[in-house]
Amino acid sequence: MRITMIGAGYVGLVSGACFADFGHVVTCVDSDPERVERLNRGEVPIFEPGLEEIVERNREEERLFFTSALPEAVGEADVVFIAVGTPSRRGDGRADLTYVYAAAEDVARHVSGYTVIVTKSTVPVGTGDAVERIVREAVADIDVSVVSNPEFLREGAAIEDFKRPDRIVIGVEDERAKTVMSEVYRPLFVNQAPVIFTGRRTAELTKYAANAFLATKITFINEIADLCERAGANVQEVARGIGLDNRIGSKFLHAGPGFGGSCFPKDTRALVETAREFESPCQIVESVVTVNEMRKTRMAQKVVRACGGTVSGKTVALLGLTFKPNTDDMRESPAIAIAEALVAAGATLNGHDPEGMEQAKKVLPAVNYADTAYACVEEADAVVLVTEWDAYRALDLKRIKDLVRVPIFVDLRNVYRRAEVERYGFTYVDVGRG
Repeated sequence: MRITMIGAGYVGLVSGACFADFGHVVTCVDSDPERVERLNRGEVPIFEPGLEEIVERNREEERLFFTSALPEAVGEADVVFIAVGTPSRRGDGRADLTYVYAAAEDVARHVSGYTVIVTKSTVPVGTGDAVERIVREAVADIDVSVVSNPEFLREGAAIEDFKRPDRIVIGVEDERAKTVMSEVYRPLFVNQAPVIFTGRRTAELTKYAANAFLATKITFINEIADLCERAGANVQEVARGIGLDNRIGSKFLHAGPGFGGSCFPKDTRALVETAREFESPCQIVESVVTVNEMRKTRMAQKVVRACGGTVSGKTVALLGLTFKPNTDDMRESPAIAIAEALVAAGATLNGHDPEGMEQAKKVLPAVNYADTAYACVEEADAVVLVTEWDAYRALDLKRIKDLVRVPIFVDLRNVYRRAEVERYGFTYVDVGRG
């Protein structure tokens, strides 16, 4: 089957490469000629474990192509996926659908014969209806079906998620589209991946509801962590105690500095606005959005308290800048709010991240970037572990103690045990462990 992917960003590139690895012929279209040129040279512009190998293999076997020429790519396709950005709109938090609607109109003008147009981007409920209206207004007698097929990819584990998904959700409105989408995902049937066919609006809302629920779990355990600190309890043991209940589950119950990334922040805000639009407020999700934003600033205040109440004139070393490990994504990373608050309080910041420093430099220009974790902590008055990369899980604490000016270690991810760190003479501060 011939598939065209509009957008070669994170979702489009991962999805396109994995579809090609299934044996489909995939063309990824992107409006950025520099990105297309890099991809055609075999350079993958994002960090995602395993992606570079899949892209290279399928380019060599001529199943994966990159171009800026949309008309040819769309005209040859059986299925066209729209995988463009839907960032939060400034001012109101709604999803900005400008790129989705523009792509839909472009696709409509160049389809040839029956084509399934699939919205892969995360979009509010009702977007599929709008896309169908746009394509039929662009070409009156167009022969297409419009489908919603939201992605559920975790950055850092996207290849595994795509090839061994918990579920595949496909929103269709006619049998022809259902038949085509069944063929698209047929390679996964051998793994008995659950495929849920439903209506378009249900599929669209499923994506937002899933992300909002996971974001709620994170925010819940963070508030319990605060209570644990006051009450002298251990949030990790509380999380284990409730997570072993199958009705709750253990995932997303890790206390820390709050959620970030390309999905949870914008999707929770968009769901709140969608609910208001339909006059059915999601008050729990509204609280999640507010509490999570406050959380990041409170983590900066935790660092200030650890430093005796002020960081003015002091050097703070931040280990980990991306919103999570195994990605170079800095979008809405807790490290951004923490760093900005510490700079505003008068601190000098050193920073290190195994993969994200080039992206971090674009949003945190005031940070002094170091090539290694150990160079980062030199002459620091406090070391703050922000993102739990594997590279930080077994640091040489004796070496760090010899490098820092003041032995203060703030562990915002609870990677270490208190006794282990204090044995080397550090003042140790964690999250929610009494």
